[in-house]
Amino acid sequence: MVEFEFVMPLLGGVLIGIASAIMLLFNGRITGISGIFGGMFFKQGEERKWRTSFVAGLIAGGIGLQYLNPEFFTNTSGRSLLVLVLAGLLVGIGTQIGSGCTSGHGVCGIGRLSPRSLVATIVFVFAGMVLVAIIQPFYN
Repeated sequence: MVEFEFVMPLLGGVLIGIASAIMLLFNGRITGISGIFGGMFFKQGEERKWRTSFVAGLIAGGIGLQYLNPEFFTNTSGRSLLVLVLAGLLVGIGTQIGSGCTSGHGVCGIGRLSPRSLVATIVFVFAGMVLVAIIQPFYN
């Protein structure tokens, strides 16, 4: 039997694209997670409410998925939890410096034909490739 390992990532990508399109069409907002998350702390009233609800939905979805398929959350990277947490913090800092994250620029920005997002996505991917090339020899 042939396994189709690309089906789940493809389905996830399609769902992210549909969700981003729905957010833009019905709410006039871009689904940049770092911007939505950051706005929870700096916005007031209705702005804070919808942002907090959105992030709570992401967390609830993750908890639900962990309950249904705990194997999806197995750390197979060979990296310690501390390294993963530090990497996540660095990504968070980078999203502030880059005025958005890869999902915001890559999915939403490129989908809107934004030149700034195209450049940002290329820079993000290139920087990630360079960093992996530098760091990887230390883990082998």
